[in-house]
Amino acid sequence: MPRWKPDARERLVEAALDLFTEQGYDETTVAQIAERAGLTRSTFFRHFSDKRELLSAGQQMLSGLLAEGIASAPDAATPLEAVAAGLDRASGAMTEFNRGLGPRLHAAIEANEELRTRNAMKTIGLAAAMADALQARGVSEPAAQVAAELGVLAFGVGYRRWSDPARDDAPGELITHTRTAFAELRAAAAELR
Repeated sequence: MPRWKPDARERLVEAALDLFTEQGYDETTVAQIAERAGLTRSTFFRHFSDKRELLSAGQQMLSGLLAEGIASAPDAATPLEAVAAGLDRASGAMTEFNRGLGPRLHAAIEANEELRTRNAMKTIGLAAAMADALQARGVSEPAAQVAAELGVLAFGVGYRRWSDPARDDAPGELITHTRTAFAELRAAAAELR
């Protein structure tokens, strides 16, 4: 395959997940990933610094989308309304490619302690990006942190529901699932009073 084909990044992610599933994360090498994707090792390293980075490849983009949505919420929006705007922005950018990766990504992460730790750090990074965007709107630090954590939790719940092939209610847009999860979590938080 030509190295310049535009979907190299996606092909590398899919090849890695296939290999992680087949032989395990620790046993998979960068050379094997590149070969499975029909690319060279140098092409791999143009996109990722190492194989761990494959599993958090979209974090920077996702953090940016969440923060962008929060920043673009109306001035009168409450912190939770701003978080909802962030969730809508990020959810609206997810495609069927992202949906198909969900179960495979989850399986690869759950099978490896290092990846579970890295995934936890990714969640912390998403919450920090949201909290920073909320604080830029004038929300106090504690309120921003709580709202951001609620938003990250809602995104995770919505994404898992959307990408779970065993769920009958999974079809549709991710935005529907994240909105539902966010509403459920807000209702649950109200019960804590």
